[in-house]
Amino acid sequence: MTRPDDPMTRPRRDVLMAAPPPIPPISSRHEPRFRSGERKRVLAEAFQDQGEDYDRLRPGYPGAVVDAILAHLPGDAPNQDAHPTSAPPALAWLAHALPAQARPSPAPARAIDLGAGTGKLACALAERGIQVTAVDTSEAMLKTLLARASAATLDQQAPTLCTHRATAESTALPAASAHLVTAAQAWHWFDAPATTAEVARLLAPGGVLALVWNTMDVTIPWVHRLSRIMHAGDVQREDFLPTVGPELELVDRVVHHWEDPLPTHDLIDLARTRSYVITATEERRQKVLANLDWYLHEHLGHAPGSVVDLPYRTDLFLYRLAEGRSSSPTPESLSE
Repeated sequence: MTRPDDPMTRPRRDVLMAAPPPIPPISSRHEPRFRSGERKRVLAEAFQDQGEDYDRLRPGYPGAVVDAILAHLPGDAPNQDAHPTSAPPALAWLAHALPAQARPSPAPARAIDLGAGTGKLACALAERGIQVTAVDTSEAMLKTLLARASAATLDQQAPTLCTHRATAESTALPAASAHLVTAAQAWHWFDAPATTAEVARLLAPGGVLALVWNTMDVTIPWVHRLSRIMHAGDVQREDFLPTVGPELELVDRVVHHWEDPLPTHDLIDLARTRSYVITATEERRQKVLANLDWYLHEHLGHAPGSVVDLPYRTDLFLYRLAEGRSSSPTPESLSE
């Protein structure tokens, strides 16, 4: 019998050093997991002061995904391509007979963006002519949102974007006041049952909830390993489904693959927008950043400052009120 420390039974050190660390299996999770409710709260609050870095480094949402959201607006909701009129039905023919510039301006479709952050999705919707109320608890995030918004969306005469500080679970916004409710990169931070109930209260008849996530495409091995070094918490199974309450039912799902070009220094800094890294000790944070530096520049061989096309996937989930569920009565502001 050989001893445990027998040279014939020990793996060769040079072989261990030469072989790259194994890539962990892709997660089987449907959503991020937190070891406790308190840990979830701490990680969520980590973003409170991250407006500028988050806005600079996190990607926006592809136009094709925004198109898919708008395509699901209720049939009677105005949108940027429609030419509805607020004239009584008996006089509608007259409004349409007028030159385009003389027709009454249509009331825009209304959206509420929960956990809006720096407005990656809210601004994209507002620029399409949707009237958006961006809801977030972070003053720093909303301040960055207003700074990045185009002047046209903030026009005092006809603004299409405004902000509101509140939680997603209790917005205090009027019932049935939205054709569209969205949550981009945010739903997993909310209390799902309470937020589902709030969404059901906010939606106008026929309204839709859109849940959106940008995640690195971890089906690509080098990206999967990058996500592990970065401690990305949103590595999930290919067919993941978010948790929502019984008030809503899934009506469509869209998956869009794309790439975001980033210089290597920004790709390293991207880790700084991750809740794990934000809340880590300085020593651990520097270790993560050093590991990313090694991985990109030494292991993968990218020149410092060179641009890397980072593969992403965007998952879009669209919900309406479940059959037999009714939304709140339509307020006059939506029925006019």
